[in-house]
Amino acid sequence: MERYYQEEIECASREEIKALQDERLVKQVKHVWDNVPYYRKKMEEKGVTPEDIKGTEDLHRLPFLSKADLRDAYPYGLLAVPLKDCVRIQSTSGTTGKRVVAFYTQEDIDLWEDCCARAIMAAGGTDEDVCQVSYGYGLFTGGPGLNGGSHKVGCLTIPTSSGNTERQIMFIQDLQATILCCTPSYAAYIGETMKEMGLTPDEIPLKAGIFGAEAWSEEMRRDIEQTLGIKAYDIYGLTELSGPGVSFECSAQQGMHINEDHFIAEIIDPDTEEVLPEGSQGELVFTAITKKAFPMMRYRTRDICVLTREQCSCGRTHVRMRKPKGRSDDMLIIRGVNVFPSQIETVLMNQGYAANYQIIIDRVNHTDTFDVQVEMTPEMFTDNMGEIAERQKALVEGMRSMLGISPKVSLVAPKSIARSEGKAVRVIDKRKI
Repeated sequence: MERYYQEEIECASREEIKALQDERLVKQVKHVWDNVPYYRKKMEEKGVTPEDIKGTEDLHRLPFLSKADLRDAYPYGLLAVPLKDCVRIQSTSGTTGKRVVAFYTQEDIDLWEDCCARAIMAAGGTDEDVCQVSYGYGLFTGGPGLNGGSHKVGCLTIPTSSGNTERQIMFIQDLQATILCCTPSYAAYIGETMKEMGLTPDEIPLKAGIFGAEAWSEEMRRDIEQTLGIKAYDIYGLTELSGPGVSFECSAQQGMHINEDHFIAEIIDPDTEEVLPEGSQGELVFTAITKKAFPMMRYRTRDICVLTREQCSCGRTHVRMRKPKGRSDDMLIIRGVNVFPSQIETVLMNQGYAANYQIIIDRVNHTDTFDVQVEMTPEMFTDNMGEIAERQKALVEGMRSMLGISPKVSLVAPKSIARSEGKAVRVIDKRKI
């Protein structure tokens, strides 16, 4: 039997959803115009005023926001309420050293947690479940979002955060955890570790997993499901919009339902910026219509996907998004962390290296490997292994500080990385995802 957290809205008619979106969009545009000078200027440059926006059919008239705007307006330029009304920030890495900092009022957090609660109940969660949240906590949105959603459902919540796998497994067994929330690669690692310990799926109390923050294939889903003896559900979100729970899978697992009472989704041509008809593949754009502190208007996610309004067997009526097929920019998601090649370049330049490097990503035993090969300049070339090891260590530290994760860095001889006549091949992604 399908379970809903807020059935009235999750199963509302298209007419009801449209009316709600129209009302909230009009109100939100006025809120942003009055309180965010940065976006008001963009609207003025486009010749648009709040009076021009009478409903979702006028959404295309508004200007876009992008990662570049977040960087330019950092930290407070897109804030739409007085700072004293904000109770929290969450953050993710940006294209350079500046991070994306998103602000939340208490109401923003409540609505975000409602979205995560919907995802947990769509995965079969009830107040009788034990939900182990093994996403990272702190600035990363994964842990706090699912933690709050689990509380809203009434689950016993185990806030383990990520890492310390033996303790994770101990809690799963001893506290009889039934729902696991983490990145898919970490779920696979937990499953492999349990297998090595001699545990069979029948001996593991888990029944469902809610996995997101990185790309994963259907093959990986099946492998996780078999190893842990669970049904694995996808969840999607961005820190800029709130975090996980922007959309989520239901029992049908035919795409992720977007919480349309909070977010309006569009698909655009990433080159022409034209809105594409339903069923077209293009770049996903979101407008947050209930978030008060940090309301993103027509935010370009750079994720390439397809939307469908075909009837879903679960009974939910909100539009579904297919799993993103890739990105229209150069952002990589490695172990759930946003990584831009430009960040690597910043670290290299700061430490005196010419920016000739290659990022090599692979997936071994369901875990991302992250290698960076860096050419030494002729001036710094040496065969002193101790000196090379020290330099590699300094680069690892610099990249860990910039990215939040540590790559394996290898210094290589001058001119040993292949040159290209066209655009330099900076990234080699060997993952089959």
